[in-house]
Amino acid sequence: MNILVTGGAGYVGSVVAEELLQQGYQVIILDNLQQGHKEAILPQAEFVLADICEAQHLEDVFHRFKIGAVMHMAAETVVEYSMTDPKRYFQNNVVGGLNLLDAMLKHRVYKFVFSSSAAVYGDPKSIPIEDYSKSSHFPTSYSRLDVLSSISRRFQL
Repeated sequence: MNILVTGGAGYVGSVVAEELLQQGYQVIILDNLQQGHKEAILPQAEFVLADICEAQHLEDVFHRFKIGAVMHMAAETVVEYSMTDPKRYFQNNVVGGLNLLDAMLKHRVYKFVFSSSAAVYGDPKSIPIEDYSKSSHFPTSYSRLDVLSSISRRFQL
C-alpha cells in the first residue's frame, strides 16, 4: 500500500516514514521543507516537494501514486507563532488540512492518521497530563473543540 506522509521531512514524520518503510509499505513524503529537512528523508521513500495549501499539488500526488492511506503531520508547530502570525497558522493547519481531506475524499482514501500536538494541553497544572486537560493559557484551546468530529460531519465521514 502507498502511504502518504505529509510533513515527512520533520522529526516525527521522518521517524514515522522510517517505521512504515521497515514494515514494508511504500512511502510517499510530501513536505514543503519550511520546517523539515531533506536530509531526514530516507532514499527508499518517494519525496515530493509540495505544500498542502496548494490543492493541485495534492491532486497530482494522489493521482500519481494511488495513495491508500494518509498520515498527516504537516503543521505549523511553534506555538508562539500561532499568536504572532495566526493567519499563517490558520492557512497551513486549517486550510491545508481541509485541502488534504478534500483530496482524500475525491480519491476515496478513508484511512487517515492525524498527528496532533502536546500544545493542545497548554501549560499543565499537573503531571501526567490528562487526555482532556484544559488550559486557560492556550488562546485557541483545541482541547475544548471537537475538531475532528466537526470535520467528519462536514465531509460526511
